[in-house]
Amino acid sequence: MMIMVRAIVRPEKADDVLAALMDNGYPAVTKYSVAGRGKQRGIKIGEVTYDEIPKTMLMSVVKADDKDFVINTIMDAARSGTKGAFGDGKIFVTDVEDVYTISSGVNEAAPVEEA
Repeated sequence: MMIMVRAIVRPEKADDVLAALMDNGYPAVTKYSVAGRGKQRGIKIGEVTYDEIPKTMLMSVVKADDKDFVINTIMDAARSGTKGAFGDGKIFVTDVEDVYTISSGVNEAAPVEEA
């Protein structure tokens, strides 16, 4: 079984997360620039409210057995300071039914047949 991990992190932390994943054997990541808001409902500076705050989404598909390790790696690299702060981000985990490599047509999520 495979899972998809989507992490929405502060843009300034994205490179730290990517490096931590690479160093721990998880180089396959898709990176998006996104904007949104969480519980804090944006930021008010003076009279101006910024509803959409720039974030970076990192998406990776890994083996379900690696889920906890990958999540902890992301949290450790994305957390601000030792205790974290509002706006550090979120991690979403979903099951992946199938994974196909376009060039070969191989279903990577299919069980390996034994000879």
